[in-house]
Amino acid sequence: MPKRYYALTTTDTAADIMVYGDITAYPWEESDVSGYNMVRDLETLQAPRINVHINSYGGDVSEALAITNALLRHPAEVVTFVDGFACSAASVIFMAGDRRIMAQSSNLLVHPAWAMAQGNAKSLREMADNLDTITEQSVTAYMARIKKTREELLELMDAERFLGPEEALDWGFATEVENLFAPDKPEQSARQLVHRRMMAVVQPEPPTINTTTQSAALTKYLAALRKF
Repeated sequence: MPKRYYALTTTDTAADIMVYGDITAYPWEESDVSGYNMVRDLETLQAPRINVHINSYGGDVSEALAITNALLRHPAEVVTFVDGFACSAASVIFMAGDRRIMAQSSNLLVHPAWAMAQGNAKSLREMADNLDTITEQSVTAYMARIKKTREELLELMDAERFLGPEEALDWGFATEVENLFAPDKPEQSARQLVHRRMMAVVQPEPPTINTTTQSAALTKYLAALRKF
């Protein structure tokens, strides 16, 4: 059975959750993730570690907060990964990790809550107040992890710009950067060592010639050739 965009798989040592789609209260596409589905799955987990892999543009803040709080309540060690993008509400879920790991080629985006609204001036002012309240919940999640001030965070959220892994690490959103391109990864070095050993058997290096010790023999050989 192929792995779905939102999927949970377990072993004796860890559970892997893939959040590779929109976060919504009304999942329609196979890739959609809802708080209800995620929390229901988390209730059954007994693994000592939960790995949450994220590649999402975000979605409903209420669903993301429910997922985040469920992960925080779970007794397992939670490790969150940004495999591609963790934007908007997905960045809040990223904060649930005891360890928060960004791939070297990944991005994070935080911004204030937004919504579409219509109505009279009173209803629009109420909507603005509600958005401030909703944004405050995301701010709470970020401030529990980052190393910057609240004012710096709000300025960053208003700017709505992407953070690369190193900048996210500096801010404290991430705790680690995973360099999957590193040539000195242990598993890659092991493969290279095996390859070199195999090539040494299949295609051994040609013997080297010591011109100092073999010059006399070479002279005799050339002299012998001249006699013919």
